[in-house]
Amino acid sequence: MGSIAWFHCFSGIAGDMALASLVDAGADLDEVLAMVRRLPVSGWTVEAHAVQRSGIAATRIDVRAGDSPVVRTHGHIAGMVEEGRLPRRVRDRALATFAALAEVEGRMHGRHPSQVHFHEVGGIDAIVDVVGTCAALELLGVERIYASPVATGLGMVRTAHGMLPNPAPAVVELLKGVPTYGREVTVELTTPTGAALLAANASGYGPMPAMTVEAVGFGAGSREIDGLPNATQVVVGVPTDEAAPLPGQPVTLLEVNVDDVTGETVAHAVAALLEAGAHDAWVTPILMKKGRPAYTVSALCDPALASQVARVLTAETGSLGVRGTTLERWPRVREETEVEVAGLPVRVKVSPGRVKVEHDDAARVARRAGVPLREVVFRAEAEFRRLDPPGPVRADGAGDEAG
Repeated sequence: MGSIAWFHCFSGIAGDMALASLVDAGADLDEVLAMVRRLPVSGWTVEAHAVQRSGIAATRIDVRAGDSPVVRTHGHIAGMVEEGRLPRRVRDRALATFAALAEVEGRMHGRHPSQVHFHEVGGIDAIVDVVGTCAALELLGVERIYASPVATGLGMVRTAHGMLPNPAPAVVELLKGVPTYGREVTVELTTPTGAALLAANASGYGPMPAMTVEAVGFGAGSREIDGLPNATQVVVGVPTDEAAPLPGQPVTLLEVNVDDVTGETVAHAVAALLEAGAHDAWVTPILMKKGRPAYTVSALCDPALASQVARVLTAETGSLGVRGTTLERWPRVREETEVEVAGLPVRVKVSPGRVKVEHDDAARVARRAGVPLREVVFRAEAEFRRLDPPGPVRADGAGDEAG
Protein backbone atom coordinates (compact mmCIF):
# COMPACT_ATOMS: atom_id res chain seq x y z
CA MET A 1 0.00 0.00 0.00
CA GLY A 2 1.00 3.65 -0.48
CA SER A 3 0.87 6.40 2.11
CA ILE A 4 -2.06 7.16 4.36
CA ALA A 5 -3.01 10.43 6.03
CA TRP A 6 -4.72 10.79 9.40
CA PHE A 7 -6.31 14.15 10.26
CA HIS A 8 -6.42 14.85 13.99
CA CYS A 9 -9.44 17.14 14.34
CA PHE A 10 -9.10 18.12 18.02
CA SER A 11 -9.99 21.69 17.00
CA GLY A 12 -12.21 20.72 14.10
CA ILE A 13 -11.28 21.09 10.46
CA ALA A 14 -11.73 23.71 7.76
CA GLY A 15 -10.63 23.78 4.14
CA ASP A 16 -7.79 26.22 4.74
CA MET A 17 -6.64 24.29 7.82
CA ALA A 18 -6.57 20.99 5.92
CA LEU A 19 -4.57 22.55 3.08
CA ALA A 20 -2.17 24.29 5.48
CA SER A 21 -1.55 21.09 7.47
CA LEU A 22 -0.53 19.22 4.29
CA VAL A 23 1.76 22.06 3.21
CA ASP A 24 3.26 22.05 6.72
CA ALA A 25 3.79 18.28 6.32
CA GLY A 26 5.84 18.80 3.17
CA ALA A 27 3.54 19.29 0.17
CA ASP A 28 5.24 21.85 -2.07
CA LEU A 29 2.98 24.92 -2.14
CA ASP A 30 4.18 26.05 -5.57
CA GLU A 31 3.29 22.66 -7.06
CA VAL A 32 -0.07 22.69 -5.28
CA LEU A 33 -0.89 26.12 -6.69
CA ALA A 34 0.28 25.11 -10.17
CA MET A 35 -2.46 22.45 -10.17
CA VAL A 36 -5.07 24.87 -8.84
CA ARG A 37 -4.20 27.36 -11.58
CA ARG A 38 -5.38 24.82 -14.16
CA LEU A 39 -8.93 25.79 -13.17
CA PRO A 40 -10.54 28.52 -15.28
CA VAL A 41 -10.73 30.99 -12.40
CA SER A 42 -8.41 33.94 -11.75
CA GLY A 43 -8.07 36.90 -9.45
CA TRP A 44 -6.64 35.10 -6.43
CA THR A 45 -3.35 34.82 -4.58
CA VAL A 46 -2.17 32.56 -1.78
CA GLU A 47 0.21 33.36 1.06
CA ALA A 48 1.64 30.92 3.61
CA HIS A 49 2.78 32.11 7.04
CA ALA A 50 4.60 30.41 9.90
CA VAL A 51 2.51 30.98 13.04
CA GLN A 52 1.99 29.50 16.48
CA ARG A 53 -1.20 28.25 18.06
CA SER A 54 -0.92 27.69 21.83
CA GLY A 55 2.83 27.30 21.42
CA ILE A 56 2.62 24.80 18.53
CA ALA A 57 4.39 25.82 15.32
CA ALA A 58 1.95 25.69 12.41
CA THR A 59 1.35 26.98 8.89
CA ARG A 60 -1.42 29.45 8.12
CA ILE A 61 -2.75 29.68 4.55
CA ASP A 62 -4.45 32.89 3.41
CA VAL A 63 -6.30 32.89 0.09
CA ARG A 64 -6.91 36.43 -1.09
CA ALA A 65 -9.50 37.11 -3.78
CA GLY A 66 -11.38 40.21 -4.81
CA ASP A 67 -15.05 40.59 -3.94
CA SER A 68 -17.25 39.07 -6.63
CA PRO A 69 -21.05 39.10 -7.00
CA VAL A 70 -20.90 35.69 -8.74
CA VAL A 71 -22.81 32.93 -6.92
CA ARG A 72 -21.76 29.62 -8.44
CA THR A 73 -23.92 26.53 -8.73
CA HIS A 74 -22.63 23.04 -8.10
CA GLY A 75 -22.88 22.36 -11.83
CA HIS A 76 -20.72 25.41 -12.56
CA ILE A 77 -18.01 24.38 -10.08
CA ALA A 78 -18.03 20.75 -11.27
CA GLY A 79 -17.55 22.00 -14.83
CA MET A 80 -14.58 24.11 -13.74
CA VAL A 81 -12.96 21.11 -12.05
CA GLU A 82 -13.52 18.94 -15.13
CA GLU A 83 -12.10 21.65 -17.40
CA GLY A 84 -8.95 21.90 -15.28
CA ARG A 85 -7.49 18.62 -16.63
CA LEU A 86 -6.31 17.70 -13.15
CA PRO A 87 -4.74 14.34 -12.29
CA ARG A 88 -7.57 11.84 -12.00
CA ARG A 89 -7.41 11.30 -8.25
CA VAL A 90 -7.23 15.06 -7.60
CA ARG A 91 -10.24 15.61 -9.85
CA ASP A 92 -12.24 12.76 -8.33
CA ARG A 93 -11.58 13.85 -4.75
CA ALA A 94 -12.51 17.47 -5.52
CA LEU A 95 -15.67 16.46 -7.40
CA ALA A 96 -16.71 14.13 -4.57
CA THR A 97 -16.23 16.94 -2.05
CA PHE A 98 -18.37 19.43 -3.95
CA ALA A 99 -20.95 16.71 -4.69
CA ALA A 100 -21.25 15.94 -0.97
CA LEU A 101 -21.86 19.63 -0.28
CA ALA A 102 -24.41 19.88 -3.10
CA GLU A 103 -26.28 16.79 -1.91
CA VAL A 104 -26.63 18.19 1.60
CA GLU A 105 -27.51 21.72 0.48
CA GLY A 106 -30.03 20.33 -1.99
CA ARG A 107 -31.82 18.39 0.74
CA MET A 108 -31.84 21.41 3.03
CA HIS A 109 -33.18 23.85 0.42
CA GLY A 110 -35.35 21.50 -1.64
CA ARG A 111 -33.30 21.77 -4.85
CA HIS A 112 -31.65 19.36 -7.24
CA PRO A 113 -27.95 19.12 -6.29
CA SER A 114 -26.79 20.43 -9.68
CA GLN A 115 -28.82 23.62 -9.13
CA VAL A 116 -27.65 24.32 -5.59
CA HIS A 117 -26.23 27.82 -5.24
CA PHE A 118 -23.00 27.83 -3.26
CA HIS A 119 -22.41 31.03 -1.35
CA GLU A 120 -19.37 30.85 0.94
CA VAL A 121 -18.41 27.45 -0.49
CA GLY A 122 -18.67 28.78 -4.05
CA GLY A 123 -16.22 31.58 -3.35
CA ILE A 124 -12.79 31.48 -4.93
CA ASP A 125 -11.12 30.92 -1.57
CA ALA A 126 -13.18 27.77 -0.88
CA ILE A 127 -12.52 26.42 -4.38
CA VAL A 128 -8.79 26.96 -3.89
CA ASP A 129 -8.96 25.28 -0.46
CA VAL A 130 -10.73 22.16 -1.78
CA VAL A 131 -8.74 21.66 -4.97
CA GLY A 132 -5.52 22.66 -3.20
CA THR A 133 -6.11 20.09 -0.45
CA CYS A 134 -6.75 17.36 -3.03
CA ALA A 135 -3.61 18.41 -4.94
CA ALA A 136 -1.51 18.37 -1.75
CA LEU A 137 -2.73 14.87 -0.90
CA GLU A 138 -1.66 13.73 -4.36
CA LEU A 139 1.78 15.33 -4.06
CA LEU A 140 2.31 13.49 -0.77
CA GLY A 141 1.27 10.20 -2.41
CA VAL A 142 -1.69 9.70 -0.07
CA GLU A 143 -3.87 6.80 -1.17
CA ARG A 144 -6.18 6.61 1.83
CA ILE A 145 -7.48 9.18 4.30
CA TYR A 146 -8.53 8.69 7.93
CA ALA A 147 -9.55 11.07 10.69
CA SER A 148 -10.08 11.26 14.42
CA PRO A 149 -13.49 12.09 15.89
CA VAL A 150 -14.31 15.63 14.78
CA ALA A 151 -14.66 18.50 17.25
CA THR A 152 -17.34 21.16 16.77
CA GLY A 153 -18.13 24.40 18.57
CA LEU A 154 -21.35 25.94 19.88
CA GLY A 155 -23.27 29.20 19.74
CA MET A 156 -24.16 30.89 16.48
CA VAL A 157 -22.29 31.62 13.23
CA ARG A 158 -22.91 34.30 10.62
CA THR A 159 -23.46 33.01 7.04
CA ALA A 160 -24.88 34.21 3.72
CA HIS A 161 -28.25 32.91 4.97
CA GLY A 162 -27.99 34.92 8.20
CA MET A 163 -27.24 33.69 11.70
CA LEU A 164 -27.23 29.89 12.02
CA PRO A 165 -26.54 27.54 14.92
CA ASN A 166 -22.97 26.31 15.41
CA PRO A 167 -22.18 23.71 14.14
CA ALA A 168 -23.97 24.82 10.98
CA PRO A 169 -26.80 22.57 9.72
CA ALA A 170 -24.73 21.59 6.67
CA VAL A 171 -21.88 20.46 8.93
CA VAL A 172 -24.23 18.30 11.02
CA GLU A 173 -25.67 16.70 7.87
CA LEU A 174 -22.23 16.04 6.40
CA LEU A 175 -21.02 14.45 9.63
CA LYS A 176 -23.87 11.93 9.83
CA GLY A 177 -22.29 8.59 10.73
CA VAL A 178 -19.02 10.29 11.74
CA PRO A 179 -17.89 10.28 15.41
CA THR A 180 -18.08 13.87 16.65
CA TYR A 181 -18.11 15.78 19.92
CA GLY A 182 -18.69 19.36 21.00
CA ARG A 183 -16.39 21.79 22.76
CA GLU A 184 -17.59 24.73 24.84
CA VAL A 185 -16.06 27.17 22.39
CA THR A 186 -18.15 29.78 20.57
CA VAL A 187 -16.07 29.42 17.41
CA GLU A 188 -16.93 27.59 14.18
CA LEU A 189 -14.34 24.84 14.62
CA THR A 190 -15.57 22.68 11.74
CA THR A 191 -16.78 24.35 8.54
CA PRO A 192 -18.91 22.84 5.75
CA THR A 193 -15.82 22.70 3.51
CA GLY A 194 -13.77 20.81 6.10
CA ALA A 195 -16.65 18.44 6.89
CA ALA A 196 -17.21 17.76 3.17
CA LEU A 197 -13.55 16.93 2.58
CA LEU A 198 -13.81 14.23 5.25
CA ALA A 199 -17.32 13.01 4.35
CA ALA A 200 -16.35 12.54 0.69
CA ASN A 201 -12.84 11.16 1.08
CA ALA A 202 -12.22 9.60 4.50
CA SER A 203 -12.17 5.80 4.67
CA GLY A 204 -12.57 5.58 8.45
CA TYR A 205 -12.48 7.38 11.80
CA GLY A 206 -10.81 6.69 15.12
CA PRO A 207 -7.33 6.67 16.66
CA MET A 208 -4.25 7.07 14.49
CA PRO A 209 -3.87 3.93 12.33
CA ALA A 210 -0.79 1.74 12.70
CA MET A 211 1.83 3.32 10.47
CA THR A 212 5.45 4.26 10.09
CA VAL A 213 5.22 8.04 10.42
CA GLU A 214 6.90 9.97 7.61
CA ALA A 215 5.62 13.51 8.10
CA VAL A 216 3.54 15.61 10.49
CA GLY A 217 1.95 18.99 9.85
CA PHE A 218 -0.25 21.53 11.61
CA GLY A 219 -2.63 23.83 9.74
CA ALA A 220 -3.61 26.89 11.76
CA GLY A 221 -7.06 28.44 12.02
CA SER A 222 -7.47 32.19 11.65
CA ARG A 223 -7.64 33.06 15.35
CA GLU A 224 -6.18 32.14 18.71
CA ILE A 225 -8.47 30.31 21.13
CA ASP A 226 -7.77 30.42 24.86
CA GLY A 227 -6.74 27.01 26.15
CA LEU A 228 -7.03 25.24 22.79
CA PRO A 229 -4.55 25.02 19.89
CA ASN A 230 -6.67 26.23 16.96
CA ALA A 231 -5.15 23.91 14.37
CA THR A 232 -5.71 20.69 12.46
CA GLN A 233 -2.92 18.10 12.59
CA VAL A 234 -2.15 15.67 9.79
CA VAL A 235 0.07 12.61 10.14
CA VAL A 236 1.32 10.98 6.94
CA GLY A 237 2.94 7.57 6.86
CA VAL A 238 3.03 4.02 5.52
CA PRO A 239 0.72 1.41 7.10
CA THR A 240 2.62 -1.21 9.09
CA ASP A 241 0.03 -3.79 10.19
CA GLU A 242 0.07 -6.09 7.17
CA ALA A 243 -1.66 -8.90 9.09
CA ALA A 244 -4.72 -6.70 9.53
CA PRO A 245 -5.03 -4.68 6.32
CA LEU A 246 -6.64 -1.28 6.51
CA PRO A 247 -10.22 -0.93 5.33
CA GLY A 248 -10.57 -0.30 1.63
CA GLN A 249 -12.11 2.75 0.02
CA PRO A 250 -15.92 2.52 0.45
CA VAL A 251 -17.87 2.40 -2.82
CA THR A 252 -21.50 1.85 -3.69
CA LEU A 253 -22.59 -0.61 -6.38
CA LEU A 254 -25.91 0.40 -8.00
CA GLU A 255 -27.77 -1.93 -10.38
CA VAL A 256 -31.02 -2.30 -12.32
CA ASN A 257 -32.40 -5.14 -14.46
CA VAL A 258 -34.15 -4.02 -17.66
CA ASP A 259 -35.78 -6.08 -20.38
CA ASP A 260 -37.48 -3.40 -22.49
CA VAL A 261 -34.61 -1.22 -23.73
CA THR A 262 -32.43 -1.26 -26.81
CA GLY A 263 -28.67 -1.70 -26.95
CA GLU A 264 -28.34 1.94 -27.94
CA THR A 265 -30.23 2.98 -24.82
CA VAL A 266 -28.07 1.02 -22.41
CA ALA A 267 -24.91 2.26 -24.15
CA HIS A 268 -26.12 5.82 -23.66
CA ALA A 269 -26.93 5.01 -20.02
CA VAL A 270 -23.35 3.84 -19.40
CA ALA A 271 -21.98 7.11 -20.84
CA ALA A 272 -24.42 9.15 -18.73
CA LEU A 273 -23.44 7.26 -15.56
CA LEU A 274 -19.76 7.97 -16.12
CA GLU A 275 -20.55 11.62 -16.77
CA ALA A 276 -22.53 11.71 -13.50
CA GLY A 277 -19.38 10.73 -11.60
CA ALA A 278 -19.41 6.91 -11.49
CA HIS A 279 -15.98 5.30 -11.14
CA ASP A 280 -17.08 2.66 -13.65
CA ALA A 281 -20.26 1.48 -15.38
CA TRP A 282 -21.03 -1.65 -17.39
CA VAL A 283 -23.76 -3.83 -18.89
CA THR A 284 -24.24 -7.60 -18.38
CA PRO A 285 -26.59 -9.69 -20.56
CA ILE A 286 -28.94 -11.81 -18.41
CA LEU A 287 -31.97 -14.09 -18.85
CA MET A 288 -35.03 -13.16 -16.80
CA LYS A 289 -38.24 -15.04 -16.03
CA LYS A 290 -40.16 -16.59 -18.92
CA GLY A 291 -36.92 -16.65 -20.89
CA ARG A 292 -36.87 -12.92 -21.58
CA PRO A 293 -33.43 -11.60 -22.63
CA ALA A 294 -32.45 -8.57 -20.57
CA TYR A 295 -29.55 -6.49 -19.22
CA THR A 296 -28.16 -5.65 -15.81
CA VAL A 297 -26.85 -2.08 -15.88
CA SER A 298 -24.30 -1.50 -13.09
CA ALA A 299 -22.50 1.56 -11.76
CA LEU A 300 -19.74 1.79 -9.14
CA CYS A 301 -19.52 5.16 -7.42
CA ASP A 302 -18.43 7.07 -4.35
CA PRO A 303 -21.08 6.87 -1.57
CA ALA A 304 -21.34 10.68 -1.63
CA LEU A 305 -22.50 10.46 -5.27
CA ALA A 306 -24.84 7.47 -4.82
CA SER A 307 -28.07 9.49 -4.91
CA GLN A 308 -26.95 11.45 -7.95
CA VAL A 309 -25.83 8.37 -9.88
CA ALA A 310 -28.99 6.44 -8.88
CA ARG A 311 -31.17 9.20 -10.35
CA VAL A 312 -29.30 9.00 -13.65
CA LEU A 313 -29.52 5.20 -13.64
CA THR A 314 -33.29 5.15 -13.20
CA ALA A 315 -33.90 8.08 -15.56
CA GLU A 316 -31.82 6.67 -18.44
CA THR A 317 -33.06 3.06 -18.18
CA GLY A 318 -36.68 3.73 -17.20
CA SER A 319 -36.36 1.27 -14.32
CA LEU A 320 -38.94 1.50 -11.52
CA GLY A 321 -36.27 1.05 -8.87
CA VAL A 322 -32.60 0.56 -8.16
CA ARG A 323 -30.73 -1.71 -5.74
CA GLY A 324 -27.46 -0.89 -4.04
CA THR A 325 -24.65 -2.60 -2.17
CA THR A 326 -21.82 -1.09 -0.13
CA LEU A 327 -18.43 -2.52 -1.07
CA GLU A 328 -14.76 -1.73 -0.56
CA ARG A 329 -12.02 -1.33 -3.14
CA TRP A 330 -8.25 -1.03 -2.94
CA PRO A 331 -7.09 1.18 -5.84
CA ARG A 332 -3.48 0.68 -6.91
CA VAL A 333 -1.05 3.53 -7.45
CA ARG A 334 -0.72 5.02 -10.89
CA GLU A 335 0.40 8.33 -12.33
CA GLU A 336 -1.03 10.51 -15.06
CA THR A 337 1.07 12.64 -17.35
CA GLU A 338 0.78 14.31 -20.74
CA VAL A 339 2.64 14.06 -24.05
CA GLU A 340 2.19 15.75 -27.41
CA VAL A 341 1.19 14.09 -30.66
CA ALA A 342 0.89 16.25 -33.78
CA GLY A 343 1.24 19.29 -31.53
CA LEU A 344 -1.80 18.32 -29.41
CA PRO A 345 -1.88 17.12 -25.77
CA VAL A 346 -2.61 13.46 -25.02
CA ARG A 347 -2.91 12.15 -21.46
CA VAL A 348 -1.30 8.82 -20.57
CA LYS A 349 -1.73 6.71 -17.44
CA VAL A 350 1.48 5.14 -16.18
CA SER A 351 2.08 2.18 -13.90
CA PRO A 352 5.12 -0.12 -13.68
CA GLY A 353 5.48 -1.95 -16.97
CA ARG A 354 2.42 -0.34 -18.53
CA VAL A 355 1.51 2.85 -20.39
CA LYS A 356 -2.14 3.40 -21.31
CA VAL A 357 -3.22 6.25 -23.55
CA GLU A 358 -6.44 8.13 -22.68
CA HIS A 359 -8.85 7.05 -25.42
CA ASP A 360 -10.83 10.32 -25.64
CA ASP A 361 -7.65 12.36 -26.11
CA ALA A 362 -6.31 9.96 -28.74
CA ALA A 363 -9.62 10.00 -30.64
CA ARG A 364 -9.68 13.81 -30.60
CA VAL A 365 -6.13 14.01 -31.99
CA ALA A 366 -6.92 11.36 -34.60
CA ARG A 367 -9.88 13.40 -35.86
CA ARG A 368 -8.01 16.70 -35.91
CA ALA A 369 -4.79 15.32 -37.41
CA GLY A 370 -6.52 13.01 -39.87
CA VAL A 371 -4.58 9.90 -38.85
CA PRO A 372 -5.78 6.49 -37.62
CA LEU A 373 -6.48 6.13 -33.92
CA ARG A 374 -3.98 3.28 -33.55
CA GLU A 375 -1.26 5.53 -35.01
CA VAL A 376 -1.96 8.22 -32.38
CA VAL A 377 -1.83 5.60 -29.60
CA PHE A 378 1.46 4.20 -30.90
CA ARG A 379 3.04 7.65 -31.20
CA ALA A 380 1.84 8.72 -27.73
CA GLU A 381 3.32 5.62 -26.10
CA ALA A 382 6.57 6.06 -28.01
CA GLU A 383 6.77 9.74 -27.03
CA PHE A 384 6.28 8.90 -23.36
CA ARG A 385 9.04 6.27 -23.46
CA ARG A 386 11.32 8.74 -25.21
CA LEU A 387 10.76 11.36 -22.50
CA ASP A 388 10.85 8.86 -19.63
CA PRO A 389 13.05 5.88 -20.52
CA PRO A 390 12.43 2.81 -18.34
CA GLY A 391 14.51 2.35 -15.21
CA PRO A 392 14.88 -0.64 -12.89
CA VAL A 393 11.68 -2.53 -12.22
CA ARG A 394 10.38 -1.88 -8.69
CA ALA A 395 9.56 -4.93 -6.66
CA ASP A 396 6.67 -3.09 -5.01
CA GLY A 397 5.27 -1.64 -8.22
CA ALA A 398 1.55 -1.19 -8.44
CA GLY A 399 -0.69 -1.69 -11.44
CA ASP A 400 -3.71 0.09 -12.79
CA GLU A 401 -6.45 1.49 -10.61
CA ALA A 402 -9.17 -0.89 -9.47
CA GLY A 403 -12.57 -0.44 -11.05
